[in-house]
Amino acid sequence: MAKNDENISKNKWPLYVSLIIIAGLIVSYFLVSDVKEFMNNAWDVLTSDDEQRITTWVNGFGWFGPVVLILAMIVQMFLIIIPTVLLMVVSILAYGPIWGSLIVLAAVFSASTVGYFIGNYFGKNIVLKLLGQKTEDKIEAFIDNYGFWAVIVTRLNPFLSNDAISFVGGMLKMGYWRFIGATLIGILPLTIFIAIVGENTDSLKSSLLWGSIVCLVAFGIYVYWDKSRKKKSK
Repeated sequence: MAKNDENISKNKWPLYVSLIIIAGLIVSYFLVSDVKEFMNNAWDVLTSDDEQRITTWVNGFGWFGPVVLILAMIVQMFLIIIPTVLLMVVSILAYGPIWGSLIVLAAVFSASTVGYFIGNYFGKNIVLKLLGQKTEDKIEAFIDNYGFWAVIVTRLNPFLSNDAISFVGGMLKMGYWRFIGATLIGILPLTIFIAIVGENTDSLKSSLLWGSIVCLVAFGIYVYWDKSRKKKSK
């Protein structure tokens, strides 16, 4: 029994660390004026939807900029008004295609891990509060039916709910490394694509739109084929 308790305690250390950091930030916001000013400014910049303004702001942090982007990617899971794709574009614009792409992968890895553990440790109640019943039901059914591939397809498409699938994947106790593997496999092509055409914003927007449509159509064909195959096998 003692060993089991010890293992549970060790497994929950990422959750405890996350809660301590969040609590520290909240207290600092109300007690330290500089922290409050920084957070208010960060909110104003990151919700502006202005790529050049965000890029300039991030560049102002120098070597600390990548950390800011990673933290922003984690925070945006709870703030739908900050698009994930926007932060990916800003990362590549600010740090170039190679380093920017590596920062994107690190940020997506970190945000997905946080989302997974929130869903895993807090369960259905917290996921429902974050997503709502309809969204949770749809994603749960999606993961139940297609598992690993559901995560890959969601990460491939910038207009699907990337963050929601992290919460639900954790809630459903999907294997962590399987989930993260699917996440990185899915996000890599999108990251490379943004790195190639990211400097031309108009071209990027139209390309992302068409790429998303192609991805959804291809997956729709696969779902139709899979359902037909299952019906025949019954």
